[in-house]
Amino acid sequence: MPEFISIHATGADWRSLCDQVLAGLEGRGPRRLAFIYIADEVAGDSDRIIDYLRGHSGIPHWVGCVAMGLCSNGRETYDEAALAVLATPFTDDEFRLIPSLGDDPGDWLAATSDWRTRTMASVAVVHGDPTANELPAQLVSFSDALQGGFLIGGIASASELPVQIADRAVSGGLSGVLFSASVAINTGLTQGCSLIGSRHQITRAQRNIIETIDDRPALDVFKETIGEPLASDLRRVGGLIFAALPISGSDTGDYLVRNLIGVDPDDGLLAIGDLVEPGMEIQFARRDAQTARDDLRHMVEGLLKRLPGPPRGALYHSCLGRGRNQFGDDSAELKLVGELLGDVPLAGFYANGEISHNRLYGYTGVLTLFS
Repeated sequence: MPEFISIHATGADWRSLCDQVLAGLEGRGPRRLAFIYIADEVAGDSDRIIDYLRGHSGIPHWVGCVAMGLCSNGRETYDEAALAVLATPFTDDEFRLIPSLGDDPGDWLAATSDWRTRTMASVAVVHGDPTANELPAQLVSFSDALQGGFLIGGIASASELPVQIADRAVSGGLSGVLFSASVAINTGLTQGCSLIGSRHQITRAQRNIIETIDDRPALDVFKETIGEPLASDLRRVGGLIFAALPISGSDTGDYLVRNLIGVDPDDGLLAIGDLVEPGMEIQFARRDAQTARDDLRHMVEGLLKRLPGPPRGALYHSCLGRGRNQFGDDSAELKLVGELLGDVPLAGFYANGEISHNRLYGYTGVLTLFS
């Protein structure tokens, strides 16, 4: 069976990057699909890159996005022109490209209906537009349209051009690739924060502003949770303390991390980066480098135990707030992944939000293994 091939190229310009990718593919057999992540520094050349690679490699289908950090097994790159590629061995009948989908994916769903039914396709690797406010709702509706489909991926990250790749540079909504059930895929999610305090209930709220928690002013509950040293100077909580929204029905204690975006000391209000409503549960979380390392190790080791044999290829979608910002320099996060996985072809990127099942996460890492 053909193998996966990962290539992580750095260079002066888009053409030299492409030539490195082509050199890594040379003599490795025909391919039909490759994942590609394009560094922000060459985002403006995305169409040129895809046209050049398609024309010279013979691989017709390319999916991915632009990002401000790229990764491969044991390696991370930032602030330089780069490409991270995972060439796959899948046949045409094992996948369908998902073009940029707007609010209504009806035409694509109709066109792929027979194939999806025949192959029991339900797992998709997707990439999203960070400017699309409706994206969380789109994830839910698209997963539902796939009859409980499982989505994996991340949101493009870029200074100016957060384009996605779906055989060409596209923008808006979601794009990616849907796999048939014959493709063995296992995925795991790792958190980058540790929970603090106990779980509470939001009792009064409007949109993203929490007025009361447990029928008390929200800010009072928050201050009690984080303790006096931080509560006495709330300017210190930015980037350190977050809201954690428990996921109803999760048997693993899963939660969504959301930024704290404002407080009102006069009225005791707390604003977070998500819509909330009375009756929802809330907890708080602290960003913690050691917890992130421990949880990453636990996730990868648990994922490997579920596989029938060594993985053949991998994708890793991690948060921009992780990587060098949490694990440290010298590719520390991906070196840990490589230590745990072994020599597995891997490509990935640092995202503006991570996707697992039908939810948009933050400060997490999503690892996908093909076996």
